[in-house]
This record gives sequence, C-alpha cells and structure tokens, in this order.
Amino acid sequence: EMIYQHKIHYYETDKQGVTHHSNYIRIMEESRIDVMERLGFGYERMEEAGVMSPVMAVTCEYKRPTTFPDLIDVDVTVAEMSKLKAKFDYKMTVKGVLVCHATSTHCFLGSDGRPVALENRFPEFYQALLGMMTGD
Repeated sequence: EMIYQHKIHYYETDKQGVTHHSNYIRIMEESRIDVMERLGFGYERMEEAGVMSPVMAVTCEYKRPTTFPDLIDVDVTVAEMSKLKAKFDYKMTVKGVLVCHATSTHCFLGSDGRPVALENRFPEFYQALLGMMTGD
C-alpha cells in the first residue's frame, strides 16, 4: 500500500483549533501527486506525454476532527477505472483511527483538451493505476 503522511500545520486550523475542512482537498492532491511520483508518473512525465488529468468531482466524509500537530496517514488507492476516467480513494487516519474518507474523480485529456483513452495514449500509466485498484 502507498501511505502518504501529512502533518497538520497550525495555519490549517480554525479558531476552534480544528483543521479547516477545505484543507482535506489539498491533502488529497498532495497525496495523489506523491503516489504518482513514487510510481514514476509525476506531473512532469504526464505533461511530457501530453496527458492532463483534471478533477471532475470530489467527495469528503469527515469522520473525526483533526488538530495541530496531528499526523494524518493517507492511504491512496484507485476505486474505479475506465478508459477515460479514474476515481481515487483516500482513507485518512490518525493513529489508526479513520478521520476522513474521500474520493476524487479525474478524466484524461490530451494537450488539445480532448478526452484521451489512457490505455492507448499512456499504457504504462494505465497499468500503474490498475495496479493501485483495491480488491473489493
């Protein structure tokens, strides 16, 4: 499994000392980029291949509040894949306790802004994403 760690910064909290909900979207992006880089498919390589993957949708279920200086472990997997889209799944835990469960759905576009079939345009990346799929 691919675990990314994010330490909650003081500036990410609100007046009550709780992590502001908007920060979880940033943590999702940080963890997704980290995992892609570790797999050898960082944004530079994606862009060189002429592939972009904009966000189409996000979901966030906040289970427990986090506070400064909590260390959030983010387990990033791929929940769904099709030729044109991927849905990432993020399980965020602090000391093993689920604090947030989130997803982000991305399409794949060529440099001309048109949808591309990842399997054909960038088969190595397609296979890497398939390898991140959960068994359930």
